[in-house]
Amino acid sequence: MSIQSKGRREAKKKLAERERNQAAANPEPKANVEPHAELRDEHRTLLAGIVRRDGEWVLGMDGKIAGETPSAARVLALIMQAAEWHENNNTPVRLMYSDALKDAAHAEAAAQGIDFDTWKRNLAVELGIGNRDAVTAH
Repeated sequence: MSIQSKGRREAKKKLAERERNQAAANPEPKANVEPHAELRDEHRTLLAGIVRRDGEWVLGMDGKIAGETPSAARVLALIMQAAEWHENNNTPVRLMYSDALKDAAHAEAAAQGIDFDTWKRNLAVELGIGNRDAVTAH
């Protein structure tokens, strides 16, 4: 062992401790994620969900991100459509969503001069899903 070995060891320990302290004092910034909706089956398995991350609404389905948009009305309508599809295919589901998501979706529709149900029907027509005859009948 050299005379300088102990000094190098002590310097490495001090450096490692300083790095740990700096890491603890300055943690990595986390994305601001707020859960707002979830669609679960009768076994409580999560089928879909909506979160708000950094101002964008994010729709997740089957464990993957299905899309993100600034439109609350769009993600709420899509998860409602997914719930309806499961129900029509004999899979009982439970959809729960926050008041903040509902209020944002309804406000978005109202800003366009229509109610949310009309907005949802218009989206179904745009996407080519649902009963088109029921959409045109008011």
